[in-house]
Amino acid sequence: MLAPHPLSPFIWRKSTHSNGAGGDCIEVARTHHFIALRDSKSPHTPYLTFSQKPWAAFLTDVRQGKHDLDR
Repeated sequence: MLAPHPLSPFIWRKSTHSNGAGGDCIEVARTHHFIALRDSKSPHTPYLTFSQKPWAAFLTDVRQGKHDLDR
């Protein structure tokens, strides 16, 4: 779901794999109600939101390599 970018108190976290050289990177913010994702290069644009269960399932799949490009 796309959400408009409000001025929010979200605490955004960038991946430790980001090298800061302007590559493809996302930032994640966790709230009591949902997980938000945004493009770190465009922080003032809309962000995606996910409820807790789908986000947890996605992270499990990532850890198991189910979304690796070389598969």
